[in-house]
Amino acid sequence: MGATVNELTVIALKTQVGDRVTKGQRLADLESDKSVFEFESPCDGTIRGVLVNAGDVKPAGEPFLQIETTDDSLRHLQAKGGVRPGTAAAPGNTAAKPAVALVWTPRATKMAQEAGLDPATITGIEATGPGGRVSGDDVARYLAARKS
Repeated sequence: MGATVNELTVIALKTQVGDRVTKGQRLADLESDKSVFEFESPCDGTIRGVLVNAGDVKPAGEPFLQIETTDDSLRHLQAKGGVRPGTAAAPGNTAAKPAVALVWTPRATKMAQEAGLDPATITGIEATGPGGRVSGDDVARYLAARKS
């Protein structure tokens, strides 16, 4: 990721615990404030842990999948303590937010700010993104409706 990417939104997971994967296989779709991209498996192996759900926002560089592999060239990526193999993230196991507050994808936040708006004060916007988040498409529709 680029040096300015601080967080990523998990758009979709394409694998689950126990799946055999091959190097280059598409495992997830992720969104940064700049783009949506496919995350590919760095090795052959077996998925031993899924640490996120679709819609979760995670800091860039934080592990979100565990892959058991015999590829020693990836030993530097070995998980450190605190991660339990074979577990999946619990639904709704994301950072607590007030029930009325909208959760924005990084792209949506950037689009609103570029339009001179503060996402924290916008009301009446429909959140149709992953996990009920405000997406870039939602912001585009909101801005278009304001112009009419």
